[in-house]
Amino acid sequence: MKRSKAVTYMVFAATLWSLAGILIKLVHWHPLAIAGTRSAISALVILAYVRKPKFTFRTDQLLAALFYAATVLLFVSANKYTTAANAILLQYGSPVYVAIFGSLILKEKTKTADWVTIVLVISGIFLFFLDKLGPSSFAGNVMGVLSGIAFAFLIIFLRKQKDASPIESTIMGNILTALIGLPFMFKGSPDPIGWVGLILLGVFQLGLSYIFYSIAIKHVTALEAILISVVEPILNPVWVFLATGEKPSVWAFIGGTIILSSVTLRYALPNLIAKRQKVSF
Repeated sequence: MKRSKAVTYMVFAATLWSLAGILIKLVHWHPLAIAGTRSAISALVILAYVRKPKFTFRTDQLLAALFYAATVLLFVSANKYTTAANAILLQYGSPVYVAIFGSLILKEKTKTADWVTIVLVISGIFLFFLDKLGPSSFAGNVMGVLSGIAFAFLIIFLRKQKDASPIESTIMGNILTALIGLPFMFKGSPDPIGWVGLILLGVFQLGLSYIFYSIAIKHVTALEAILISVVEPILNPVWVFLATGEKPSVWAFIGGTIILSSVTLRYALPNLIAKRQKVSF
């Protein structure tokens, strides 16, 4: 697969992830029940795609599965104890963790341009949610930070399976999440609209997205994988605007511009220049 196609897959996956906020609002149920049911549906979707999964139960596969479950559960829990903006801001400290631990575990060198992009992206996310940040509990903040760390290690251990098949880790992670959420599923039940939201979450927002992500991560670095994923939080208000007419703030516009510009200049532009140079020859 060409690197440019892998980047496109990453953007598509992040776009599907961004639907979480608006779809979760349709489901009135315990957060862990939502997470578990969404993951159960997602596991079935990915299994239907893979058909014959290769469960090796090797360390990298198991660790990726554990960090997958931790990412999903911690992020949902963080949203319960703090604002969605706080949770997203804390989770997207993950590029820093990938830059540090990715170089140690994967031996993928972090360049000066990468660090500049990381600083710009995190600054952009802060500005993006500036008017929505609010007071939160210590527990909510801790869960948000831990979610970011788990997400970083998920990317690292998925990337570490670049010569194997990382998609099996997402199946295992979804099954684990479903099992953890199972006890909470008996506390009430969503209405018909809620079930529609859950099906959309499981099939598209989590299932299809991780199929594309697992394919793409074999062809980009771990840091590229995490930085391209920041498309997710800035698309959230776009869906809200389309659904409710609520306009993003000026700060959100400025922050989103910084994020998109920095990621585009770092990853998309060099690809376009390289393509033009090849054509000219």
